[in-house]
Amino acid sequence: MFDNAIKPHPEANGAPINAGDRPITTVINIEPEPETESPIGIFTSQPESQQQQPEQLQSESESDRMANFDDTLQRARLAFSSGKTRNVSFRRKQLENLLRCYEEHENEIISALEADLRRPKQESLIVETEFMKNDIRHILFQLDEWVQSEKPPKSFVNMMDDVQIYNDPFGVVLVIGAWNYPLQLLLVPVASAIAAGNCVVIKPSEIAANCAKFIADVIPKYLDNDCYPVVCGGPSETAELLNQRFDYIFYTGSTRVGKIIHAAANKYLTPTTLELGGKSPCYIDKSVDMRTAVKRILWGKLINCGQTCIAPDYILCSKEVTTMPASVSSNPPSWWT
Repeated sequence: MFDNAIKPHPEANGAPINAGDRPITTVINIEPEPETESPIGIFTSQPESQQQQPEQLQSESESDRMANFDDTLQRARLAFSSGKTRNVSFRRKQLENLLRCYEEHENEIISALEADLRRPKQESLIVETEFMKNDIRHILFQLDEWVQSEKPPKSFVNMMDDVQIYNDPFGVVLVIGAWNYPLQLLLVPVASAIAAGNCVVIKPSEIAANCAKFIADVIPKYLDNDCYPVVCGGPSETAELLNQRFDYIFYTGSTRVGKIIHAAANKYLTPTTLELGGKSPCYIDKSVDMRTAVKRILWGKLINCGQTCIAPDYILCSKEVTTMPASVSSNPPSWWT
């Protein structure tokens, strides 16, 4: 995703770099300014009753934010150009630090999720913290294999050649999270981007304010700040951030905003991954156990109060199951009531 197979050049292996030796820098935490109109269009609509700032002050505010973004991107590009993210030992260390962050701050994560979403602890453990931990453990287990070069089949033209494929990281990538899974949908792509050898600008959703604050306050204590800066703010800041040139953009959210991000990426021909909401049918035929199928479909529909992009929306079925069997409708499972 963030490279063509998450594999670097073989000469990237060098002495490990300890992120802990680098001084902690300040996270750019920019509060949304509703009076500033999005430079690329329709992130938000501004109330007519809202009084505009003087043009000069507004221009200065925008210039300050752009200067901050320029500085953030410049530091990330210099860090990537130095080659330290190509170092597999450095990547492994950053991923181990991120895993340690999840383990040491699990209660804070659950509290932030409860404050933002009123989500119960058990559900947060299943869909956020344990999911993120297992994702990093899987990456760490597979990383040494993933970074190996590939040797594709050779045609007659290349019969006498030594043909290998080395897939490089893209460079500086932007990952924009969503509010419905404010940690998982942000930090899982971040972990993949780190494993691939990229520098990552991390942009949490401003709607889940407590989770965004947790990310801004805690993540910089565990990750290299030059390679993995956190940028907070609202729609206007996101729009201005998209005016910067990135090497890859990963966005999770609505189709409407996804179109805006895609349009901004087209300016520089930036490759993107847009993980957007949609309609997700379930298919049932006569081969299924109806009681089990109903239970699983309802779980998928109701988890996280239904706010899941792949939550079942409707049922497709064969003619044999167009009506619910009497054994289910007349004797519903105990968990229905």
